[in-house]
Amino acid sequence: MLKSIIYHVSICVLAFFMFYPVLWLIASSFKDTKDLFQNAYQLIPQKVLLSNYVEGWNGFGGISFATFFKNSFFIVIISTVAQVFSSALIAYGFGRVTFIGRKFWFVCMITTLMLPHQVIIIPQYILFGKLDWLNTFLPLIVPSFFGLPFFIFLILQFIYGLPFELDESAKIDGCGKFGIFFRIILPLIKPALITSGIFSFYWKWQDFFGPLLYLQDTKKYTVSLALKMFSDPAAVTNWGAMFAMSVLSLMPAFLIFIIFQKYLVEGISTSGLKG
Repeated sequence: MLKSIIYHVSICVLAFFMFYPVLWLIASSFKDTKDLFQNAYQLIPQKVLLSNYVEGWNGFGGISFATFFKNSFFIVIISTVAQVFSSALIAYGFGRVTFIGRKFWFVCMITTLMLPHQVIIIPQYILFGKLDWLNTFLPLIVPSFFGLPFFIFLILQFIYGLPFELDESAKIDGCGKFGIFFRIILPLIKPALITSGIFSFYWKWQDFFGPLLYLQDTKKYTVSLALKMFSDPAAVTNWGAMFAMSVLSLMPAFLIFIIFQKYLVEGISTSGLKG
């Protein structure tokens, strides 16, 4: 009993220190600027201000934060669905379809995992500029339709855990390669798909550099880029509104994790078919 108490108390203390920055952010979203800097380490605000959320939601330049959330959801949802589906299809090709040069292309795909993202920034920017895609959502969405090596590798390991007898049985019933993929493989790799979707959602939602690089019109800004606009070195920064919108920006990612957390560990473990 004593060991159990010590263990749980220690875990709670460590969890508090790990979660403290988020608690501080939430508490700061209800403080005024004076209280924020004079009582920086105090979680409970001296005066609770709900006006920070109102001012933050009103945005700036006549553009409310509803526009920025709409832009972010539009980019993230399309990119996540496209990235997960295309990665699953490519992984199925590597794992179940025999074609010339399969090992070579698989090595090329794995090699891109070790390629720093900074190396391809300039070529991509020049390419998208030639296509006249700058200041549009296309550079942030279209690449997702061609898969992501990390997700391809993750889903492929899960597919390897599925017995080939399932494919043979489907062939006997008259299924082709796409029939096997949609009717057999996709339902069985759901944990891997959800795990990939969670990671894709997180990475796209918090992406700051991509929108900063390709978007110039304020009405097309995402949430991550709009938060930076609250900080004005030449004037007074509205810290309360910035923290309030930062709290709201955390909610979609937090809800996604809460809803799909039971699939996360199962998807990463790549356990394949059970029972």
